[in-house]
Amino acid sequence: MKFDRILHTPEGVRDIYNGECARKLALEAVLQDKLSLYGFENIQTPTLEFFDVFSEERGTISAREMYKLFDREGNTLVLRPDITPSIARCVAKYYKNETKPIRLCYTGNTFINSSEYQGKPKELTQTGAELINDASIAADAEMLALTVECLLACGLREFQVEVGEVAFFKAIVEEAQIGSENLEELMLLINDKNTFGLEDFLGKFRIAEDLRAIFTMLPTMFGQALKLEDIKKMTGNAAAIEALERLEKIYDLMKVYGYEKYISFDLGMLSKFGYYTGIIFNAYTYGTGDALISGGRYDKLVGQFGKEAPAIGMAVFVDRLLSAAVRQEIDFSERPCERVTAASSDEYAEKLKKVVELRKAGKAARLDTEG
Repeated sequence: MKFDRILHTPEGVRDIYNGECARKLALEAVLQDKLSLYGFENIQTPTLEFFDVFSEERGTISAREMYKLFDREGNTLVLRPDITPSIARCVAKYYKNETKPIRLCYTGNTFINSSEYQGKPKELTQTGAELINDASIAADAEMLALTVECLLACGLREFQVEVGEVAFFKAIVEEAQIGSENLEELMLLINDKNTFGLEDFLGKFRIAEDLRAIFTMLPTMFGQALKLEDIKKMTGNAAAIEALERLEKIYDLMKVYGYEKYISFDLGMLSKFGYYTGIIFNAYTYGTGDALISGGRYDKLVGQFGKEAPAIGMAVFVDRLLSAAVRQEIDFSERPCERVTAASSDEYAEKLKKVVELRKAGKAARLDTEG
């Protein structure tokens, strides 16, 4: 019984082997090639980090959703639930005096210990990119273009990148004077597109009718043809208008890239990560409920580690993308390997020479023996 139990993996994690492992590595190679073409340089951060790197004050997930352990000095460590704060820590440490844009990319596993993930993996591989020291609209558009190109490079053709704007939401929340103690409930109602519950919730507050109308319409403010100009006319909030104008300019740049057909807006889209400050986005394809790629602008996170620096990033959920590719019959075949067989020990040296020559020519080959 003991050996039977230890042959299995804990809940939420699994072994990846044979053809699936080869396909996953092939997919990662495609993504890595695309990131390199955009000038991103690889960085590796540790799987174990100090708990404080991911504390709730940083706007990451709650402490109860992290895998925690202790070192010999009694420090609380965690298996990283998110890689972006790790990158922010590294930038503050190793690039403290750098003022030019910094382009970093990575591939690594994250771990989330949440009851919401029952039946879903708790260990996920992410390949991502972070563009630091660049607050421009061009940087936002570039990250969206990179998202589109990653999906195209992996063979997907039917997908949408939904774009939201945290700054717009924060502006109207501040104007409505909805306190932080009520923010979680408000965000949940909007994310769930619960318009009836939202109306009941707003009834608890004294809010101007024009502002109440915006909140009520948030769950329906989505679509490829979303008219940002009409929404701007609904408010006199300068910060909210500025956020919407930024989205318009980003969309204009997406037209230059030629990727506007993949972009849709969702002003009711909100993120569980509190460190986002500007645009946020999720990429979806048919037959897959979860986002394949997520990202957004986080202009305050790096500053929490000691370096004031605007930033935007994206993360590809490799396992989800691979599953979507398989369902859409997109082939990520392992490298073909020629099998050479030596029928006897007398043939071994001759067959081995053939295998060596194949490998020198850049072809995969293996030598099997019989008997």
